[in-house]
Amino acid sequence: MVNRDIALMAHLMRRAGFGAPRDELEARAAKGYEATVEELLNPEGQKALDRNEMMRFHPWTWRPGTLPGMGAAEWLHDMVNTKRPLEEKMALFWHQVFATGVSKVDHYDDVMDMIVKFRQKGMGNYRELLSEMAKDPALIYWLDNCENHSTAVNENWGRELLELFSMGVGNYTEVDVRECSRAFTGWTILPKLPRGPIGRHDWFFEYREEDHDDGEKTFLGETGKLNGDDVIRIICEQPATAEFIARHLYNFFVADEAQVPAWAVTPPLDPDAIGLLANTLVKSGYDIRSTLRVLFNSDFFKNARFARLKSPSEVVVGTLRLVGGAEFPAPGIGDLSRQPSYMGQDLLNPPSVEGWHTGAEWINSGSLMRRVNFTAELVGDVSRPGIKALVDRLQAQGDRTPEKVVDGCLDLMGPLEVSRESRDELVGFVGESGEFAWDTANQVQASTARVSELLQLIVSLREYQYA
Repeated sequence: MVNRDIALMAHLMRRAGFGAPRDELEARAAKGYEATVEELLNPEGQKALDRNEMMRFHPWTWRPGTLPGMGAAEWLHDMVNTKRPLEEKMALFWHQVFATGVSKVDHYDDVMDMIVKFRQKGMGNYRELLSEMAKDPALIYWLDNCENHSTAVNENWGRELLELFSMGVGNYTEVDVRECSRAFTGWTILPKLPRGPIGRHDWFFEYREEDHDDGEKTFLGETGKLNGDDVIRIICEQPATAEFIARHLYNFFVADEAQVPAWAVTPPLDPDAIGLLANTLVKSGYDIRSTLRVLFNSDFFKNARFARLKSPSEVVVGTLRLVGGAEFPAPGIGDLSRQPSYMGQDLLNPPSVEGWHTGAEWINSGSLMRRVNFTAELVGDVSRPGIKALVDRLQAQGDRTPEKVVDGCLDLMGPLEVSRESRDELVGFVGESGEFAWDTANQVQASTARVSELLQLIVSLREYQYA
């Protein structure tokens, strides 16, 4: 029988973090669900990771250059080992919204600076975060606002600000795009020195008053000598903005929705949930923490178990947290950081400003094979502390019949809810070798090997790929 408190806590930790091993789930369940939500929302009480450790053993992570996949090594290490899981999950959320890629920016550390800002401000005020992003050098370069001049307006930033970062298609006109872009003229980046032996020098935001169009503008019905700050204020006064951000939160934390470009013509799965989240955003003054509190404590969240296909990052990080042994930044961290990209999510390098297409679009024949092979290799390694702890629990529980061992593994791996057909297949596989025995050293070794094979089958199931 699945423990309901543990199952609910596992659901919360898969969504508000990257999953958790059984010992952590039991400790959090003992604290209570609402208390755990508050701890996740207020991570300041948990010690932040030591940034110097990665630099000590992998100094190249300071300036990782542009080698494919390598720049995300530090962030992947953080996601696996953080004691502040929601802080890192929100960084991943905002990275999907304000998608900015090294393919154009040309250096990982510039994009990684955005991730640091998402950590610091991701659960704060959305309006303040939007203003911060408008001044972010990587995003300015990514969307050409450094080419947006009073005498030659570039509409790239203004268009994406309205289309993908705040309101969504259908809630503004082409005139609004033009006027918005005019308001952000002069928001640019300082010139920098040429590339040196350690890579390119840092960018910094610069406001050039002489390059700002100070003329009268009309944006979303308001007229005046508007600047970028005025535009952001006006955007946050529009009901469409609260609904758009609410739908992003629902899609990321609750259940897979249609892709963002289709939102203008595709209604949300749960209009009442979107309405609740949007109203909370407005009433709280766009406080993300308050909105997440409502989301995590809602029935629509608690009942949406296994309604989201895991992103590649969630697959990699969640499995590493489950099996353990990745606490130290050992050699190979660079190769490990490439794994999500092999599954379709190249961290710090989204394919376009639209971000990644999520849900079922994560899966094709190649990416599915990568998911299964990666997870199976990890859970099949019985030397991993997390797998050893799982086997020790099975032994302590005295599970011997194939049915009990399968149910025990499904419970400790999730708890996972699998179809009757899948369970029957698992029982049939392990049942071919009879009952499990834990009495002698040789029996323990043989049973452990059988469990490792069973775990590899479990992670290949459809249910393991869902959060």
